[in-house]
Amino acid sequence: MRSAETVLSIIRERGKRGLPLEDIYRQFYNPELYLMAYGRLYANKGALTPGSTPETVDRMSLAKIEQLIDDLRHERYRWTPVRRTYVAKKNGRLRALGLPTWSDKLLQEVIRLILEAYYEPQFSSFSHGFRPGRGCHTALTSITDNWSGTKWFIEGDISQYFDTIDHTVLLTILGEKLKDNRFLRLLSNLLRAGYLEDWKYHRTLSGSPQGGVVSPILSNIYLDKFDAFVEQVLIPEYTRGAKRRPNLHYEALRAQANRRKRAGKRKEAQRLWTQVQHLPSRDPHDPDYRRLKYVRYADDTLFGFIGPKAEAEEIKGKIANWLRENLKLSLSLEKTLITNASSDMAHFLGYEIVAQRANEKHNSQSGYRTVNGKMGLRVPAEVIQKRCTRYMRKGVPAHRNELIQDDDYTIINRYQAEYRSLIQYYVLAINVSWFHQLHWVMQASLLRTLARKHRTSLKAMAEKFRATTETPYERLSCLEIVVERANGKKPLVAQFGGIPLRRQEKAILTDLDPIYSQQRGRDRNELIKRLLAEKCELCGSHTNIEVHHIRKLADLREKGRKEKPRWVKKMAQRRRKTLIVCANCHENIHRGDGKPQTRKTSLESGVR
Repeated sequence: MRSAETVLSIIRERGKRGLPLEDIYRQFYNPELYLMAYGRLYANKGALTPGSTPETVDRMSLAKIEQLIDDLRHERYRWTPVRRTYVAKKNGRLRALGLPTWSDKLLQEVIRLILEAYYEPQFSSFSHGFRPGRGCHTALTSITDNWSGTKWFIEGDISQYFDTIDHTVLLTILGEKLKDNRFLRLLSNLLRAGYLEDWKYHRTLSGSPQGGVVSPILSNIYLDKFDAFVEQVLIPEYTRGAKRRPNLHYEALRAQANRRKRAGKRKEAQRLWTQVQHLPSRDPHDPDYRRLKYVRYADDTLFGFIGPKAEAEEIKGKIANWLRENLKLSLSLEKTLITNASSDMAHFLGYEIVAQRANEKHNSQSGYRTVNGKMGLRVPAEVIQKRCTRYMRKGVPAHRNELIQDDDYTIINRYQAEYRSLIQYYVLAINVSWFHQLHWVMQASLLRTLARKHRTSLKAMAEKFRATTETPYERLSCLEIVVERANGKKPLVAQFGGIPLRRQEKAILTDLDPIYSQQRGRDRNELIKRLLAEKCELCGSHTNIEVHHIRKLADLREKGRKEKPRWVKKMAQRRRKTLIVCANCHENIHRGDGKPQTRKTSLESGVR
């Protein structure tokens, strides 16, 4: 049996060469692919959340993989309708969320691995959403690196994209390169599996599988046709001229200034140079020069155009017509805007995108203006204001009652995680320093929370936790707590603040961080090796082996428990959220031999 890496590398090579993919369905008989899929999914937050059946990642076993393969081999596998629920959006509306069963998640991940290996080498470089090694930051830096001189932004937003994907069109696109009817039939059944809302069944006549791990790759395959249209038709049509012609008025004033300077008339020369600095060196209305730029993240697209507004309107019309005629999609009239890059801004992936102007900034060697026309990324002011209001009441920073029962380390760590995640996302912004306001509000809220917990003053808490930390730029003040541990273990350190609010031209994506990737890989491989050993880690039995899962290690510290059960001690000692056990030991755990989870969690994971 080939390893999962070998199978995927063969598929990836066919994708690079543009060859059709055949006999795909037989790959579902390879248990190695399911083990790889399990290693990627088990740590997800939703793995212990049930869909329309009680099945979750808990009780995962090799026998379950064998049963899944047998069902697929005899083509009797049936997709289960997802359970639909709703979550609130930023605008106050509700967004539908689909919750698949665990078996469906596992099989979808295997499908995703195969499709990603084949299609990823073929995807356009303009696409950044849901792709390995790419993300919001790569999409944004592609704009700052390549869009200088843009005059018009065309913000394209596809109306209800994920809900309106046409199944027939999608299967036709897939069938162009995937030459396996059984595989396509399996995908067709997935698309039409339906959903349960208030336990009433509804058919799905369009859209990608709700909540499914395969949905992002299917949506990229669908819109890759649009990427090809833009790259092969629109961009060549609206790109001409090597460079703009010189601005004659600029050249004339510059020549006059030089003549005045040579004649010794420095004041007149300076006056003329001031006028020159407010003019573009190249003709902004050159009819023989056009450029069209493009970037896409999932269903959000942005075009940058150098040319007249009439042609920008023309481009918008061609985009809408092509999407409607070829993919049966429609642009959202509310969100598809044409904005002037010089006087207005575009909104993309939570940033404001503006054309910068700074006539006074010149290159020290060439003397050219180095900022004018370059794209700048900004944090919207409302982002900071909305985040500040989370930590305020009646206009002033307030304590958080829900955290008072936690220890100091957990409270400080929680505030830092919330603060750091926002700063790391907006670190590309030229106005990232605006977050000083949020830092002040959050720090005041943190100190008030700690003061309320210890029934003391803000000043006392500030003095107790005040510290400094070294950064690549300077030494910064912060709040810090150090928790000493026994047996020679390193102390636990939590800080709030200490993050330099400086713009970074490039940002490192988490999934590109080699240390992070290696650690995740080690955790996955360790779990799979433990499962393949087929030995209960409590009693040593080799029969009916399955995996016990918990949501988080903190669940092991159940309050009021006098004596921790052996399995709790085992998991706490290893610092792992999984335990390989036999069916009998697993039953004992769920019967109440010390339950580390809440009642709701136990019900979710306590059914075979």
